[in-house]
Amino acid sequence: MSRLRIYDDNQHDNPVAVHTEHTDIAAALNAVGVRFEAWEAKHDIAPGATQDEVIAAYREDIDRLMAENGYQSVDVISLKPDNPDRAAFRAKFLNEHTHSEDEVRFFVAGAGQFTLHIGGRVYEVLCEKGDLIGVPDGTPHWFDMSESPYFVAIRLFTNTEGWVASFTGKDIAERFPRMSPHPSAKASSAA
Repeated sequence: MSRLRIYDDNQHDNPVAVHTEHTDIAAALNAVGVRFEAWEAKHDIAPGATQDEVIAAYREDIDRLMAENGYQSVDVISLKPDNPDRAAFRAKFLNEHTHSEDEVRFFVAGAGQFTLHIGGRVYEVLCEKGDLIGVPDGTPHWFDMSESPYFVAIRLFTNTEGWVASFTGKDIAERFPRMSPHPSAKASSAA
């Protein structure tokens, strides 16, 4: 289930609000300029699927988004708990950073956690299959996939170079909760 927890940026233990209804999550995020939508993840894609497989399955949605919003490139992150590079992938996104363009992700399997730092508040967004999130350019944020990643996300960019981050150097991400493993990750690693 998708979830939004909102904290004061100096209080990491006690959220000031928690939302689990998609419409409430979308309304709260929209109020701070963040796009959050429920999309239909029509194709069964398992974490670990190749970029070519995912793009082929979602080509129609990707083409529509690219045409509507001027995106120039697309890639896929597809990870499962047995990926030997999972710790390095996780570490790459865990510190607060910004981008010079919107960061758009469509989750087609599993889950990942975006945490946004906006106006003295921290918005922790657990995104699951079917969620599309658009983080506006210049918004400080970080992303966690847990120690046992289990997700597939399509990423769209206006920059042809793809994902380019500018790290803030602040330690705020270290003070807030990390993502717990997705239940499917536990089942996948036991199999």
